[in-house]
Amino acid sequence: MSTVPRPRPEFLIDDLAQAAGTTVRNVRAYQDRGLLPRADRRGRANVYDDTHLERLRLIAGLLDRGHTLAGIKELLDAWENGRGLGGVLGLVAEVTAPWTDEKPGRLSHAELLALFGGTEDPAAIEAALRLGVLELETPADADADAPACGSGRSAATAYRVPSPALLDVAARLFELGVPLAAVIDHFEELRRDMGHLARRFVEFSAVQVFARYVGATPLSDEDAARAAEAVRRLRPLAQAAVDAELARAMRREATLLLEASVATLPEPLREALAGEL
Repeated sequence: MSTVPRPRPEFLIDDLAQAAGTTVRNVRAYQDRGLLPRADRRGRANVYDDTHLERLRLIAGLLDRGHTLAGIKELLDAWENGRGLGGVLGLVAEVTAPWTDEKPGRLSHAELLALFGGTEDPAAIEAALRLGVLELETPADADADAPACGSGRSAATAYRVPSPALLDVAARLFELGVPLAAVIDHFEELRRDMGHLARRFVEFSAVQVFARYVGATPLSDEDAARAAEAVRRLRPLAQAAVDAELARAMRREATLLLEASVATLPEPLREALAGEL
């Protein structure tokens, strides 16, 4: 028994934009840039179908991951020559997705100050924004009637916190008496060190793991899927390696510091502690 194929859904531009969660202006702009196929012209109306809806959702997803429209156009041009986009886009999604399960937080300006004992330190806040520890969510002039803070920001200012755990580290260091300027300097050095470590791990992975998947041009959907799976498996391995090595290095450096401090103590105390180090 044969089945009658179901008709594909069709949309006018207003309905398409609403279904995709975007605007008519964006739909037209994507068409002008060649990101979205032209509609089927029927009389005086432009008619779109589910392929246009899928493309709009794809564009929105890539924009959310930080891709530019120009970069999305290059990706589509490179992989749309008679091929599906599933494999390579799955790989892109895997690589560019957050590499942590931590959920971002949000703080008002008052809550931020309360974390640091009510201290108003404009230079520290600007440095935290520069480092990405904080992201400005509400412009300083969002409410002209709101009282200004010492930083020049309105009391209505709010911040997105990409990593609440990192901000908590800063607050706990401050509680221990570490000046905010020193905390920021520490984070800047840590960011550089982590960048170097990440490059080392990625370069190692590129040579030892990914070369077997991405050596061919063009990349097949099967190889892209295997590369995406490799990324998923590499994430916890990288974290485990960093955790283990950091623990080892911290113990070693702390012991060396303690040994240096003990060396300055009177002889009886040094002898009493000798067996502990």
